[in-house]
Amino acid sequence: MTRINPFHVLGLPTDPDLTDEHVRAAWRAIAAATHPDRADGGDGARYAQASAAYAELRTPWGRSEAYADVIEQLPVPPVPPEPAAARPEFTIGPLLLLPSRIRHGRPLRMLIRAAAAALISLAILRLIPGTAAAPADITGMALWFLLTARSDLAPPPRK
Repeated sequence: MTRINPFHVLGLPTDPDLTDEHVRAAWRAIAAATHPDRADGGDGARYAQASAAYAELRTPWGRSEAYADVIEQLPVPPVPPEPAAARPEFTIGPLLLLPSRIRHGRPLRMLIRAAAAALISLAILRLIPGTAAAPADITGMALWFLLTARSDLAPPPRK
């Protein structure tokens, strides 16, 4: 269902930044020409439409709401699909560079941190075996090691 654009009903541009005076002046001009009490009988339907549009647009809040409704009704242009060649594809290249990055980085520091993570995980299993917290704690240690290991790796080679 399409809504009538209250900006167009009053002959105003579709702009939420209109002033109260712009809206009031547009409504008064239409009301004077279409009011049912006129000698020629006026145009009751047009007057009712203009009055409803004025009621909607008379405040800054109402104008912004009406503007959002109008923008929402605009057709959305279709987004062309990305060409197949431009999509990044997973390659095993970075995994092949991992041994070289470890060797040229800080391998001793990484080994110490890996040993610390393993020892703490073993201590957790020894202290609280069979509890629900043990797998979570060990997963946390492994995640800590994986997320902080990047500082121990050498930067990847530049292409």
